[in-house]
Amino acid sequence: MADNLKTSVSDNAAGAVAYITLFPALIFLFLPPYNKSSYIRFHAWQSIILDILLGLIILVLDYMLAPSLMGAGPFFFTLTQLIWGLWILVWVLCAVGALSGRRFRLPLIGAVAERLARQ
Repeated sequence: MADNLKTSVSDNAAGAVAYITLFPALIFLFLPPYNKSSYIRFHAWQSIILDILLGLIILVLDYMLAPSLMGAGPFFFTLTQLIWGLWILVWVLCAVGALSGRRFRLPLIGAVAERLARQ
């Protein structure tokens, strides 16, 4: 199977690296032999989806809601900081899970990533 393919970086390490930013995740989806491993593809897709969702949430809070609500700026700033903190926690859990050889599936996102990794 393709999951047993030998690479210069272990599948576990590549899965963890996929969570660093959007760029390694995208590279692993297109760069052979990493794109042959469903394990690496799963973590790359989950990272991409997580990053996109975080970006959309922060965009909405920072640029659309906060300026339109008089006096609510500090509230939305605090909420944005809490979301960033939660994202860092989720990011660490996913990266550590990948490094230890587990497919740490996030609710909803994990199912979508699993489906995309099988393609």
